[in-house]
This record gives sequence, C-alpha cells and structure tokens, in this order.
Amino acid sequence: MGHDIKLTASDHFQLGGYRADPATPAKAAVVVIQEIFGVNHHIRSICDRLAREGYVAVAPSIFDRSEPNFQCGYSPDEVAQARKFIASPDWAAMLRDTQAAIDAVKDVGPVGIIGFCLGGSVAYGAATKLSGLKAAIGYYGGAIVRFADDKPTVPTQLHFGAKDAGIPLSDVETIRAKRPEVEIHVYEGAQHGFNCDERGSYDKASADIAWPRGLEFFAKHLR
Repeated sequence: MGHDIKLTASDHFQLGGYRADPATPAKAAVVVIQEIFGVNHHIRSICDRLAREGYVAVAPSIFDRSEPNFQCGYSPDEVAQARKFIASPDWAAMLRDTQAAIDAVKDVGPVGIIGFCLGGSVAYGAATKLSGLKAAIGYYGGAIVRFADDKPTVPTQLHFGAKDAGIPLSDVETIRAKRPEVEIHVYEGAQHGFNCDERGSYDKASADIAWPRGLEFFAKHLR
C-alpha cells in the first residue's frame, strides 16, 4: 500500500519517509511521527491503517540527520540503542522535518498529525509552532509537560497510560491544568507504548478505545 519517499526541509536537508495512499480519493492527510524506533514496521502499519480509513499518511524519518534510515524493533538491546536519540534531542530540527512532511501533503486537503512516544511530543510541538495543521493527536509524549506553557493553535487530543513508568500522572495533571482546552484521555492499566501491538506493553483494551477516539477526532476536524 505504501512506498518510501524523499522530503526536503526548509534548510534544504533531504530526509526519507514513508507514504501510504488510500484506494479511493483522499478525504484529508495525516502526518505520522515515529517513536524512538524510527519509521519501522509499526509506524508503517499505522500509515497503512490510516490509508485504509481514507487518509493520505506520511511518516518523515526524523532521525535521518543523525543516522539515516535508522529503524529497529523492541528487544532490550534495540531499545537501549534507540534511546541514544533522546539523550539530547534537536527539537527544532525535528520540527523542521515535520513541517516538510506537512508541506508535502497540504495539496491533499486538511492535514492532521499523530505521534507516538517521542513523536507524541513532536506532534504537540507541531500543534503549537508549525503551520498548515488542522488537528493534532499525541500518544504518551513524555516531553509534553515541558512544553505545556505553549498553547496549541489547533484542536489537540492526548492519550496517556495510567501505568506509564516514564510519565507520572502528576505530569498529566500539570498538562491538564495548564491546557484545559486540550482533550486528554488516561487509560487505566495501560503502560508506555500501549498502542503498539509489537511491544510487550501493548494493551489491546486501551488501544481499541484510543484508536477509534482519534479517528473520530480527525473526522471532526479534518474537513
């Protein structure tokens, strides 16, 4: 369904990515922002899923500046390797590369963004700083609490797991207090990465609630 693509950021840096197109005329577009594991099988499957829902979906490879084409799975060794990318993240560069993805699909129609893990934080940053978006969804973005003083310029929906070892519920409550206009959902029993069916922390019950909730949110705002 999908294929690899090249994107060009505002500073002329070229990065890779993945794009999936629906079989029928697209109703809108969605930019998908990766976890720390790159544009891997799971992120590509998210794009394919969105395409089946009628969206053009594009996932920029936001680690290409430091390690082109990086992607991995979820074994302990791979997780340890992937964590190096969040030691000192270059948020400005990742947002430039995200803007390149938004610009690449703006001719389709309204554009939304959805991100997971690190990508959840990038999606929130995009909602506050980038142009061309109509809606944003973030799943378990650990840095969102640090950006919560920044107000999204588009409708924003956030998803967190109540049992996330890296994002305490106190952080979620801080975000809720600072950003009452943001729609926030907490899933009891869910850990970090609960949406990914390739991770040990996958929680089907929570994922089966969160995903349709996000689709409904996009259907409402991407038109």
